[in-house]
Amino acid sequence: MTPPPTEALLFEVPPPPTSVERLLHLADQYTQHNDALDLVLRTTAASGPNPHADSALRMAASTQSAIKAIQGERLYESAELTETVMRLQQLAFLATASADLRAGTARQLTALAPEAAVSCAVTLATEIRRRRWASAPVADHRLTAVQCDALAEIARGHVVASSLMEREFTRSREPKVLMSTLRALEARGLVKRSADSAHSAYVGGPPQDRVRLTETGIASLASVLELPLARPSAAPGTTPRPLPAAAQATTRSR
Repeated sequence: MTPPPTEALLFEVPPPPTSVERLLHLADQYTQHNDALDLVLRTTAASGPNPHADSALRMAASTQSAIKAIQGERLYESAELTETVMRLQQLAFLATASADLRAGTARQLTALAPEAAVSCAVTLATEIRRRRWASAPVADHRLTAVQCDALAEIARGHVVASSLMEREFTRSREPKVLMSTLRALEARGLVKRSADSAHSAYVGGPPQDRVRLTETGIASLASVLELPLARPSAAPGTTPRPLPAAAQATTRSR
């Protein structure tokens, strides 16, 4: 059998994730970790030893790897970049500390980790585009503003889906992610549902489906994170939303 040409083999190897994509992956990992803790807390295993310890230590290691990837970018030092690395170091410390605690306390330490990782991804994306505009990823302009918002909320671990009496619906924070938006993103292969992986909507209820980004979804979100179209919710290191028209008029009149 004739071996395939070397060029063909090279094209089969997917490119490694960018530093921004790694942070979005990290957010997803923390969301899965927190979901697993939530399910543990609703079982008798919650009173036993820490079943989450190995997962917590993996989270800490993944966070440290993300820090090394950022440092490998060799960007000029800035206050924003320094704070991003410090924030990730804090996440790694909290994840490590949570491994020695019971599930309830451990869950509190990593509760905000997905949002923090996404916030760091926004800051890093902004820094990279500002300093290396020519090599920045091409934005996925097929995404609408609503879809960008939805992807960002999903990345933060804010969206679950479930059904009742054969009717599907979503649960999310503001901005709301509607089922129609979720289905549109699923049709494009940008998001997926992890069945029965998130805690129930009410005590004694069935688990819900966690909505997560796919690899393609992570790449698409990473390409628009720092652009005005994505309009990420206000948080440290993110771009604030524009003022409503009435507020702008009030500001101009002062």
